[in-house]
Amino acid sequence: MKIDEALELLLVHLKAEKNASPLTISSYHTDLVQFQRFLAGETGLEQGELTVHQIRSAEVRNYLGTLAEAGVKRTTMARKLSALRTFVKFLCREEILSQNPLSKVSTPKLGKYLPSFLYPGEAKLLVEAPELTTPAGLRDRAILETLYSSGLRVSELTNLDLPDVDLGLGYVRVFGKGAKERIVPLGSYAAEAIRTYLGVRSAAGEKALFLNKGGTRLSARSVRRLVDKYVKEAALKGGISPHTLRHSFATHMLEGGADLRSVQELLGHVKLSSTQIYTHVTRERLKQVHSRFHPRERD
Repeated sequence: MKIDEALELLLVHLKAEKNASPLTISSYHTDLVQFQRFLAGETGLEQGELTVHQIRSAEVRNYLGTLAEAGVKRTTMARKLSALRTFVKFLCREEILSQNPLSKVSTPKLGKYLPSFLYPGEAKLLVEAPELTTPAGLRDRAILETLYSSGLRVSELTNLDLPDVDLGLGYVRVFGKGAKERIVPLGSYAAEAIRTYLGVRSAAGEKALFLNKGGTRLSARSVRRLVDKYVKEAALKGGISPHTLRHSFATHMLEGGADLRSVQELLGHVKLSSTQIYTHVTRERLKQVHSRFHPRERD
């Protein structure tokens, strides 16, 4: 079977059976087509001529080596290899391949990664940056408050519909990765900001909670742009994204005394290890505080 044909089958499988989001499907497609392009260069064939039997461990190792030489981050390499593994496992399950050619290919070792976060004062400056004199400003304030208050992923925020929000009880229903549903508390500031925004929100009949200027669902890219805008207005450091507010939410919850399991549930993490990274952040912060304020360290 040609790789092109097999890839189409995988994408249909991800959408129909795994209920993967359009963003996830697009990411798989991009990563697998990139490998296909590399494989075409290695074999001297056109991309459309490649078959699944030309996916071999030696070619995959060469591909990873090429990525490393190009300076691609190990986390990105691991993601691309994960996409290939998913593809090959699917081919084996469908009996398109009889053996898994990647069974002996190792995942690149990942270094320790500590997520960036805002200090509480910085988070306050950011969420309060929008002007509250325009509908757009009220919307942006509600978006920033919700991201920081509930630790939502940007895709979860933009997928919110009006029925998902219960301002009376102070909860929001979120559909995370794999369309897994969870109920997350809204803080009082976020609930009030959403209530105020709904008072000026137009486009009756549109079910999406957060709308763009055209009255349709706001995109994740637009949320990233508005965060960039308010980071500059608040004169904060660079490198802040919507996900930074999620990191800040988790870090501040743990620093405030929340237990790890509760934060795991709030974030929608399947594995506790995904949440444990924030304990390293809080320890690092404590070390910095100790170095700064202990008299022996100051000397």
